[in-house]
Amino acid sequence: MFSKSKIHEPGPKAATDPEKKSEATMPPSRPLGDFVPSSTPRAKPAASVLSADLTVTGNIKTTGDVQVEGVVEGDIRAHLLTVGESATIKGEIVADDVVVHGRVVGRVRGLKVRLTSTARVEGDIIHKTIAIESGAHFEGSVQRQDDPLQGANAPKLMAPDAPEFAPAPKAPTGA
Repeated sequence: MFSKSKIHEPGPKAATDPEKKSEATMPPSRPLGDFVPSSTPRAKPAASVLSADLTVTGNIKTTGDVQVEGVVEGDIRAHLLTVGESATIKGEIVADDVVVHGRVVGRVRGLKVRLTSTARVEGDIIHKTIAIESGAHFEGSVQRQDDPLQGANAPKLMAPDAPEFAPAPKAPTGA
C-alpha cells in the first residue's frame, strides 16, 4: 500500500512520458573535449616577430609567417618571411614569399621575392617572380626557376669551412 514504486500509481504519469520520449529522441550531448571541425575557415595566425633587440644563432623552420627585425645567423625556412629595415640575416632563406627591407647575406629562394628600396642583399636569388625597387642594393646572381623551393632540400656539397680536398682513404693491406 505504501510502495515507493510508481509503477502502479495512477496520476500524471502520461504528462511525464512526453518529456522522456523527447529526451530519448534527442542526440546524445558531446563532452566538451570532443573536436568538431567547423565549416568556417579559421583566422590566419599572426606572424612570429623577432624583435630588433634579439639575436638568434641557429636555423629557424616554420610553416607560418615570420617577421625579423633583429639578427639571425642561420638558415630560415618559412611561408612568408619579412626582413625588417633594422634586420640582418646571415644564412639561406627559403620561403614562398620573401620581402626584404633590411640586409641579407646568403642565398634567397622564393616563389615571390621582393627587394624594397632599403634592401641590401649579398647573395644569389633563385625565384619564380621577382621585384626589385629602385634604390635596392644587390650583389649576386638572379636565376628564375618554375619551382625555386625544390633545390632547397638538396644537401650542400661542401661546407663553407671545409678544406678544398680531403686525404684519400687508405686501402687495406693484405698479407
